[in-house]
Amino acid sequence: MFWRWRCTVRGQFAKVTGKIVFDAANLAATKVEATIDVSTIDTREPKRDAHLRSPDFFDVAKFPVITFASTKVWKDGETVKVLGDLTLHGVTRPITLEVTRLQTAEEKRIGATATGKLSRREFGLLWNKLIETGGVVVGDEIGVTIEFEAARK
Repeated sequence: MFWRWRCTVRGQFAKVTGKIVFDAANLAATKVEATIDVSTIDTREPKRDAHLRSPDFFDVAKFPVITFASTKVWKDGETVKVLGDLTLHGVTRPITLEVTRLQTAEEKRIGATATGKLSRREFGLLWNKLIETGGVVVGDEIGVTIEFEAARK
C-alpha cells in the first residue's frame, strides 16, 4: 500500500514596500513596483525559516530582496492581468499575475488580491531531497498570492 502525502507550506514576508500608479480609466497607464525584504520570511516554523534564508534557498546574505516591476497591465474579461519582471535569487523572469478582486474607495485607497505561479528552478532555487516513496520534499511550482491595500499620497 502506498501513502501519498502532500503538504502545502504557506509563508509570508513581513516587510514589503511598493508603489502603485493606478488609472481606472486607462489600465495600460497603471504601474506596480514592489520590494520584499527576504529576511522577513515567516512560515511559522523558525527552523524552516532559517533554512529558507540559507544558501540552500533564498541566500539572504547574497540576495536580500525580491523585486517586481510591472511592464503591462490589461483587462481580460472580468480579470485584470499584470505582467512584470520578478527578480528573485539574482534571476529576472517575467510573471503574470491575475487580479481577481480590485476595489477602490473614493479614489483615495485601492485594495486587491493577485495570484500567479512560478517555477522555483527557473530562479536557481534547486535544493531538494528525495523521500522514501520516490518523491521530493519541495515541489517546483510555487503559488503566489498577493493581498495589498494602498493609500494615495
